[in-house]
Amino acid sequence: MRPIRAINVLPTLFTLGNLVCGFFAIVVASRIAKAGTVDILPSPKLETYRHIFDSIDPTHNLMLCGGLIFLAMLFDTFDGQVARITRTTSDFGGQLDSLCDAVSFGVAPAILLVKMCPDFTSVHREAVWSISALFACCATLRLARYNVETDETDDHGTFTGLPSPAAASVIASWAMFSYTLRNEINYENFAGYDWWLQRILPLCAIIIAVLMVSRIPYPHIVTQFVRGRRSFAHVVGLLFAIMLLVTFRWYVVPFVCGLYVAVPAAQYLWKLSRDKANLKKPVSGEVA
Repeated sequence: MRPIRAINVLPTLFTLGNLVCGFFAIVVASRIAKAGTVDILPSPKLETYRHIFDSIDPTHNLMLCGGLIFLAMLFDTFDGQVARITRTTSDFGGQLDSLCDAVSFGVAPAILLVKMCPDFTSVHREAVWSISALFACCATLRLARYNVETDETDDHGTFTGLPSPAAASVIASWAMFSYTLRNEINYENFAGYDWWLQRILPLCAIIIAVLMVSRIPYPHIVTQFVRGRRSFAHVVGLLFAIMLLVTFRWYVVPFVCGLYVAVPAAQYLWKLSRDKANLKKPVSGEVA
């Protein structure tokens, strides 16, 4: 065993920032009371930073948990970029990054999923817990596979299987969307939306878990859209996309996260079906 004599400080701090955000996301989710023990009323307006972090409102804490997962995603994005810019990439950094990702994008969204489905949990408690455990296990398996199969020659252009941050972003974005919707529509109408969300989200989590351990190629967003030299039209389109995200906030983010999950999977399945159809076609000149 060879001891580690030096650690790259700046990338390590960014990676640990990812872990801290994931840890506090779990803490915030854990203080949400069991369904039926607290009366859920229309969310009051939050006027101070203290109210933001000390609120007892369940939907608000779900939103805060989702926000911390997104903050962890920012740290996860920047730690690799900082390591490449400063030319301080190392095996230690890669292993540490995966360990932190397992907490922030495996355990934290799994707990968030349980807390987002209190009615479903009261009826099918074992089902939701099992789905959440499956999500966490698949995220960890995907990270372990990534560590084994990725080396220094990898161009980081695509991922094999759905990346765990993208999988976590789907659950986190719906938590943020629920809070936004609850504060902008009639409370009775929100109850109907929440009923459907609690039935659909666990099923979506199963699909997402399978996609994480699949071999479906997913694009690396930073590499394909931001890094390197791009055309003028590409930059203009990127600015409009950012403006759309900022303007409509959490109405757009769940839709974007869902597209990132669904489109590559649909393209992969379409290609498989087309290739199978081509194999069944008789070769030109061959007697049927």
